[in-house]
Amino acid sequence: MGRAHARTVSAVTGTPPAPVRPGEGSVPPGPAPVRRLTVLYDAQCPLCVHLRHWLQRQRQLVPLDLVPAGSAEARRRFPELDHAATLAEITVVGDLGQVYREAAAWIVCLWALAKYRSRAHWLTTPAGRPFARGTVLAAARYRARALPPCAPGARECAAPPGGPWAPVNLGPW
Repeated sequence: MGRAHARTVSAVTGTPPAPVRPGEGSVPPGPAPVRRLTVLYDAQCPLCVHLRHWLQRQRQLVPLDLVPAGSAEARRRFPELDHAATLAEITVVGDLGQVYREAAAWIVCLWALAKYRSRAHWLTTPAGRPFARGTVLAAARYRARALPPCAPGARECAAPPGGPWAPVNLGPW
């Protein structure tokens, strides 16, 4: 009468952990650790640029390369990415090709920072996931209201009435 073992699945890779072979120790071999992350951010978005500067000021446990989304540099580094999508949502690419989007991208950015790593771990728990998702939705709503829509392929966007820093009516909350 053995005990049933539930197989866990990695939240990052979606695969179960590798089994431990006899003589290999008690820690199963796993994917190689992330050693560097590239954050693709919208350089035309005031909120995104502010967060870029905030990330740069933090002590990083994993180095963050901050590259404007859709730029020549982003296209050179990651030719296989949908660069239009990287302009619509934050995208983070790991040094081994891992791609994180939306809430997972914000969480991995926090995970890379010394002061916020434990918070990032909490955000992956059932208690933290709704907070992470809500924060990403609030940022997306702010961006949608703060940035005027641009014509596809336009080099510049028209400023909203009152200028780029005019108050934004976010509607009833």
